[in-house]
Amino acid sequence: MILTNLHIVIAEDDPDDGMLVVESFTRNDFYAKVNLVNNGEELVEYLKNNTNNIPDIILTDINMPIMNGIEALIQIKDNSEFNKIPCFVYSTSINPSYEARGRELGVKGFLIKPFSLEEFDDIPNKIISILDNA
Repeated sequence: MILTNLHIVIAEDDPDDGMLVVESFTRNDFYAKVNLVNNGEELVEYLKNNTNNIPDIILTDINMPIMNGIEALIQIKDNSEFNKIPCFVYSTSINPSYEARGRELGVKGFLIKPFSLEEFDDIPNKIISILDNA
């Protein structure tokens, strides 16, 4: 994967966190396009409705209404059009059972949801670092 001009889709149900994480990716030179959806169901629908514009990376929260991040990842990994997209999970805490299930689904990294703006700005670079070392 060429780590430049990246397109990322982020699933985040909290409007404040969504705004902060989108801004952190928008400010980062590695990312050219950032899309935000509100839950796992919207994430899956976004992918299905944008097959000509499949993202390079997916970042999803775990705990969301309607469809959580793990449920969305199951559907993504079951779809041959999307199952090669590198997926990352971030949450306020990583439940060991969610982490185990995520690993089974091929999640590339688990990130703790930050509490400060500076920490939000670290997320895009952490993802690049993980992908660069894969």
